[in-house]
Amino acid sequence: MFKSIQYKIVAIFVLLILTVTVVMGAFLTTNIVTFYHNEFSTMMEQVFTDSFISEMSKTAAQDNGAENLDRVISTYIGPLGIDTYRFYCILDASNASVIKSSDSELSKNLDMSDNIITAMTGARGNTVNSERPYMDYAVSVGEGENKYIIYVRDTKNELNGITQNVIYVMVKSLLVALAITILLAYLLSRTITSPIISLTKRAERIASGNFENIPISDSDDEIGRLSNTFRYMSSTLSSTIDEVNTEKNKVETILQNMTDGILSFNPQGELIHINPEAQKLLGASYIGGVSFDRLFKELDIDVRIGDLLYIKREEPLEQIVSLGSKYIRFNFETIMKDSKPDGVLVVLHDITNQEKLELSRREFVANVSHELRTPLTTVKSYAETLMDTPFDDVGVQNRFLGVIAQEADRMTRIVRDLLTLSRLDEKRPDTAPPDKIELKSFLEGIIERMSISAKEKKQTITYRQMNPVADFYANKDKIEQVIINIVSNAVKYTPEGGKIEVFSGKIYSDIYIKVVDNGIGIPKENLPRIFERFYRVDKARSRDTGGTGLGLAIAKQIVEEMDGRISISSEIDKGTEVTITIPTA
Repeated sequence: MFKSIQYKIVAIFVLLILTVTVVMGAFLTTNIVTFYHNEFSTMMEQVFTDSFISEMSKTAAQDNGAENLDRVISTYIGPLGIDTYRFYCILDASNASVIKSSDSELSKNLDMSDNIITAMTGARGNTVNSERPYMDYAVSVGEGENKYIIYVRDTKNELNGITQNVIYVMVKSLLVALAITILLAYLLSRTITSPIISLTKRAERIASGNFENIPISDSDDEIGRLSNTFRYMSSTLSSTIDEVNTEKNKVETILQNMTDGILSFNPQGELIHINPEAQKLLGASYIGGVSFDRLFKELDIDVRIGDLLYIKREEPLEQIVSLGSKYIRFNFETIMKDSKPDGVLVVLHDITNQEKLELSRREFVANVSHELRTPLTTVKSYAETLMDTPFDDVGVQNRFLGVIAQEADRMTRIVRDLLTLSRLDEKRPDTAPPDKIELKSFLEGIIERMSISAKEKKQTITYRQMNPVADFYANKDKIEQVIINIVSNAVKYTPEGGKIEVFSGKIYSDIYIKVVDNGIGIPKENLPRIFERFYRVDKARSRDTGGTGLGLAIAKQIVEEMDGRISISSEIDKGTEVTITIPTA
């Protein structure tokens, strides 16, 4: 009740009336008291002039001075305002004892006021103190033994009576004004709160889904305009919800009939949508009650919803999982709302056929590589023998044989890379014991070796350790292969006079190695395929630089074999940045 607008309006009016009444009462009583004090002082000053005091001093010097003074003062009863509440006294100036008085009762037990003390010193005691319960005035007349004090005192009884009457009238007026104010404030507040209450009830009905037809208000005030605006809002909201429901039904129909599986999770990891295809691919009837982290832990996918929501990625996360005889590709995408993560969408693709084809291709590459390795070695040995044999036109022979040796080297590298990929694809366990690696000296050694190639192109290659990294254990040869591959790519695709920077450091429990160049860069559309085997952005350019299209694929598989990550960001004509992250555990 006390929180309602109606109560607040009534309370405001009541407080307003109380404030006005109290201020007026205080103003009136203050003015009355001030007027009364000023009038008393004026009357005294008009009677006790310097000439009058001089005459009184002469009278006091006569025989029976006190009686003579009393007789003279009694003739000034009117100008002095002497009555039942105001009296005068003739006091002995030496001890302030009462000699004569116009009211013997009031002059009994007369206290020693400040004005009496002032008059005893010979000065005029004319100070009016509003805090005292009386007003007084004292002057000294005569000299020596005939020195007296004429003293006038007002008990303020009349003033107190007037102020009490004023307060009584103000209180009665206040009570009448409060009664009228409460009634008027209640009626006024009803005109404001009634439409608001009506709008509130309609809003509650709208919130429950009941979009009733609200009548148009004829009032042209703020409440009327609010009612009409609310009516327009209700109509618009009803139309919008109908449109949303229609679109929702369309989306539901599309999702239910998609050939890909769809899973949608809220930021808390709770499943909010799953279509029949996802249930079919996963073959799990219990999935509706499983959280994001638990579901993908059971599927042996190392991904958590917190990583997707709060860790920025250059590209969407993708995982391929074998479920029985099927291969399912999971694509994880963060749902954004107002530039903030609002959930995760998981799309499931059945790639069983593609995986079988890929497996066949890998087997073919492995077989071909094994078949080509021995004859290619023989060809290379034969070419080198020809180069050492004297002929008539040695220059031509050497030139051709050099080409043969160069191509043989290229084919040997291809075979070697294919064998490496085949070995990585088979995920053979690394039986070699891990090496202890001191990252700073390890990278400095690689940079020193690569600086020879960089100097040939007048490039600068530098290394900087961002923060200390403790020694860790890993396969040193594999890490070296990855870093040399990436740095050599930077050297190859950075123009003469370019700059290549290598950084290392530690983030949490992971070691990172970053290679940055200001080379020719990679087009944005090519970045998603940069780790594919035999994929080259510019085949002609790759042939010129001796590329096979397998280096980054090998690097990616080696890093992932170590439970690490490798990512590339690049921009045409600005350079490329490659980041490798390897866990120390």
